[in-house]
Amino acid sequence: MDERVLGRTGRSISVVGQGCWQLGADWGDVAEDSAMAILHAAVDAGVTFLDTADVYGDGRSERLVGRLLAERGAQGLTVATKMGRRANPHVADAYTLDAFRAWTDRSRENLGQDTLDLVQLHCPPTEVFSRDAVYDALDTLVDEGRIAAYGVSVETSAEALTAIARPNVASVQIILNVFRRKPLEQVLPAAQDAGVGIIARVPLASGLLTGRFDAATTFAENDHRSYNRHGEAFDRGETFSGVPYDVGVAAAREVAALTPAGASTAQLALRWIIDQPGVTTVIPGASRPEQARANAAAAALAPLDEATSARLEQIYDEHIREHVHAEW
Repeated sequence: MDERVLGRTGRSISVVGQGCWQLGADWGDVAEDSAMAILHAAVDAGVTFLDTADVYGDGRSERLVGRLLAERGAQGLTVATKMGRRANPHVADAYTLDAFRAWTDRSRENLGQDTLDLVQLHCPPTEVFSRDAVYDALDTLVDEGRIAAYGVSVETSAEALTAIARPNVASVQIILNVFRRKPLEQVLPAAQDAGVGIIARVPLASGLLTGRFDAATTFAENDHRSYNRHGEAFDRGETFSGVPYDVGVAAAREVAALTPAGASTAQLALRWIIDQPGVTTVIPGASRPEQARANAAAAALAPLDEATSARLEQIYDEHIREHVHAEW
């Protein structure tokens, strides 16, 4: 597994990480034994970066990752978590030093770690990204040894650019995939120039880019792909990358036609992200151990050729751009 340095953390991490939202909630039910099998399979396949959050299953995802660390040891692994979405109401004024201390103390307990490797603000209200007091508070957490580094998880390119300008922001997590290309224009170049890491999330557009969905595909009631298609619970861009389902299914068929022999469409989509200059890691989720292994194997694919990359851009321009480009 190739590794890259995660921005200002200085840590070397795998180019394919493991997203752990799926192990907490919002993707249907994943039994604890299955979740642990997924985590072990990912690490066995070379994954050294795990991304979770304090609200995934109200801490369940963090506790599962903590169990992995207890079973395997934390040496060689980097765990990123997130904070902020526990605020109720979820408003900018909730992002205070006292709240940060309470949230990170809970995450430290869940993960079984004295110092958290990386804590990311979890898609906060846009105003938060411009508040000096927020970054002062984050710096205090570093000084106190609660966290080793901090970053942000964002919804929009504009939010990412605001955060990248701050001197101690180590990383930016942003939706980037074949169906969400806007970050290529300004965010990735700015991050490269600033030495900020890029964590690419929702890399398969909530499964659309596996090429396996059709009009008849259904999802469990407790799966966000059922209940958040129009942003009913959180930003709609987190579900199918904001692409209307029928549009995405049709475009994904065209993407699937480009899949190289011996690879899956999901691996093609992951390899495209790995190929983008400025990307540090991509964090697909998994519902089975074999998915985790297949995701990790995308790192071994050859970089996509120019013809394939050009066709993927054409598919975006013809079918997807009008639905997402101006939104995020």
